[in-house]
Amino acid sequence: MIIRSVKFITSAVTKDGYPQDILPHIVFAGRSNVGKSSFINSMLNMKKIAKVSQTPGKTRLINFFLINEKFYFVDIPGYGYANVSKTEILKFAGMIDEYLQNPQIALAILLLDIRRIPSEDDLLMYDYFKTTGIKTLIVLTKADKLSKNQILKQKKLIKQTLPTIETDFLITYSTQTKENQDKLWEILEKAVENNE
Repeated sequence: MIIRSVKFITSAVTKDGYPQDILPHIVFAGRSNVGKSSFINSMLNMKKIAKVSQTPGKTRLINFFLINEKFYFVDIPGYGYANVSKTEILKFAGMIDEYLQNPQIALAILLLDIRRIPSEDDLLMYDYFKTTGIKTLIVLTKADKLSKNQILKQKKLIKQTLPTIETDFLITYSTQTKENQDKLWEILEKAVENNE
């Protein structure tokens, strides 16, 4: 994929604030410390389009980025917040739930840290995507932190935790080496084409 243009369009809390066109959406989900903003920036070969914070859970809105005037990257708030009240968590859950009913979603990318076994929150998010019928791609981030043998071991453990996963839809990635970036873009482009 040649990135010709990337525009931040809007941040929204309710569907009234979403872009009102019918372009496909690629949605990014993951724990608040999984490196979602870094992943988005890396995929777009940009440094600061998605804000990277030292404080996990900083994304409190749904952010829409228009790519090549053809589709959106949609960054939803991370889950598993350490310093957020129960009221705020419920508010975020409602906001995310409303967004995930959006028929424009072509693909959900669930980011998991390859060094960790998926948490209860990760499994809930994965199950949510499966039950709502949203096509899901799991990306295991921070792959540069492990050896090849460790990667194989962790992938096996993670697949056992997510028993319904299709092998083709679990990919390792590193923002440092950009390993598998072309493969990821192939999947994203296909999802966008199928949703147009």
